[in-house]
Amino acid sequence: MRATVAICTHNRASDLQEALFSLLNQRFDEPFEVLVVDNGSTDQTAQTVLDFHRSVSFPVRYLYEERLGLSVARNRAIREAKGEYILFLDDDAVASADWIGGIVSVFDGNPRIGCVGGKIEPAWDGEAPSWLPPENRSLYTILDYSDDIREMRGAIPFGANVAFRRSLFDSMAMFREDLGRVGSNLLSSEESELIERIRAEFLVYYTPHASVLHKIHRSRMSRKWLLRRIYWQGVSKAVSSKSKSRLFAESLLKVPAFVLLSIPVLYDRRRLFRNVSRIAYNNGLISGILKTYQ
Repeated sequence: MRATVAICTHNRASDLQEALFSLLNQRFDEPFEVLVVDNGSTDQTAQTVLDFHRSVSFPVRYLYEERLGLSVARNRAIREAKGEYILFLDDDAVASADWIGGIVSVFDGNPRIGCVGGKIEPAWDGEAPSWLPPENRSLYTILDYSDDIREMRGAIPFGANVAFRRSLFDSMAMFREDLGRVGSNLLSSEESELIERIRAEFLVYYTPHASVLHKIHRSRMSRKWLLRRIYWQGVSKAVSSKSKSRLFAESLLKVPAFVLLSIPVLYDRRRLFRNVSRIAYNNGLISGILKTYQ
């Protein structure tokens, strides 16, 4: 089996159906399987996968994982995968026709490549927010790293479109299960933590020729949601960091400064939002560090 397409899902049957349908038009002639890990869904997810399985010729497997957590579900997919490469697709993403083939071809080009990420384009539910600062676009899982296939340096792929050489996990730990989303929290950093470990021994590559569309629902297109996401990014950094005492000291020093910086720019909503974003991030750092000491 050349590739395993792994989709981890939780109560998104409608989105999942569209993600699965995008696999019907793949321009890839070698054997691949689809593995859906249902992470405690209570909607029509199981029936959606069963209906899809009946309509296709390639293998489709459904696994129910009752223990909540995106990292838990991803690790279940890694353990169950039969493919030489494991390609993760978000349940609210749609793969381009060259997605599988584009990823596999990069891996085949160099046995030292351990991880490959692809381009992720946003599918906004309406117009993109005009107030969104450019530096915050990545928090919506948007990735356009290069116009060419190249090694990623100082950046990482995102989980909506990332693949791993399965043999890595014969000797390397999988996703940290104390990181990653569980229920409604926005804890993250599980991808960056794993990919940095991979990078210590293997190459991490990017290809623009294996893109996906990632849906951004209207419920996320607000300053409130983004500030909450930034806060949890701070929590994630604290939980994953090995230097918590240094982070804690830096955070305590920075928050008052950002409050003062915001006062002169109340008339400028964009600059004000940037400063509030920094406050949210540092508050998340402090909260995350305190949680680890409990």
